[in-house]
Amino acid sequence: MTGEAPRTSTPLARLIAAQIRASGPLRLDEYMQLCLLHPEYGYYATRDPFGAAGDFTTAPEISQMFGEMIGLALAQAWLDQGSPAPFTLAEIGPGRGTLMADILRTIKIVPGMAAAAEVVLIEASPHLREVQRAKLGAIRHLEHVDQLPEQPLFLVANEFFDALPIRQFQRTTEGWAERIIALDGAGRLAMGLGAPQAGEPAPLGEIREICPAAPAIAAGIGARIAAHGGAAILIDYGNWRGRGDSFQALRRHQPDDPLAHPGEADLTAHVDFAPLAHAAQAAGARVSRMRGQGEWLLDLGIAARAARLEAGGDQGAGAALSRLTAEAQMGHLFKVLALWAPQTPPPPGFQPWDQDANDP
Repeated sequence: MTGEAPRTSTPLARLIAAQIRASGPLRLDEYMQLCLLHPEYGYYATRDPFGAAGDFTTAPEISQMFGEMIGLALAQAWLDQGSPAPFTLAEIGPGRGTLMADILRTIKIVPGMAAAAEVVLIEASPHLREVQRAKLGAIRHLEHVDQLPEQPLFLVANEFFDALPIRQFQRTTEGWAERIIALDGAGRLAMGLGAPQAGEPAPLGEIREICPAAPAIAAGIGARIAAHGGAAILIDYGNWRGRGDSFQALRRHQPDDPLAHPGEADLTAHVDFAPLAHAAQAAGARVSRMRGQGEWLLDLGIAARAARLEAGGDQGAGAALSRLTAEAQMGHLFKVLALWAPQTPPPPGFQPWDQDANDP
């Protein structure tokens, strides 16, 4: 998906080029890590990328209804598990803090829940941590899932896994070769292939992606839920056992060449939910069948909420409902997976997944 656009030099592009000259080509995950989280030039380390003035808009920024539905789903799961207190209310990759703000406002209607919640945000970007504090006030931040408290955990991750660095492998006549970032004859960043290795047969040119960090994170969440109780709702764009090249960049709300503006464009890839489900289940958590975001939100009652908001004068509620749920917009592309404690009911809108049966 890199196309043929000319490479534009950025400070990070020059730094990466110098590193390649000194040490050789980079794997794709190494390139993504530098582009997104380099301490001086990384995309998330230097800017607020959300909203009209940024590069993309996430569901919480579209409408408060999104956070309200998630808050109510987590509240029902909390009640179904006996209203544990205290408990950790966590979000991974919380952006501006908008989703957590809407969840906290929503759970105030549930007796005892807000008082029992110990809010934790898992955020790697120092810049975004400051944005979140401005939204939510004094808040506890952690670096990693494995730092979460050893107590019941109710967690949401919206558009988090798509930003984790990936590796890509392409089938060639000589085997599977890893896609790498090198320099072309003019010294510009260019996609190349490493040495081929033996592997399973596949059509020539087929590309497969793996996200090394994602299963470990899902396993860490699942293990805490299995040990202490709780639930998690994971929302992202992707599919079950996806195939092909989904590496992409977004800049100023438009698709961009992923090698054109290192550090100045968002880099993502579609999430493969199958490894997440397998890892969380192996860690002891119950796992749901994957669902489309649209049908899940509609089952939770978002259409009725939109109607009430419109009746109260919110003229944008109908358009927001369509954007969040319509198949041609976010409703089908975005998927939802839930984890929950053994011997407890699934969160609202989910059915258990049986890995011995057919995949979702």
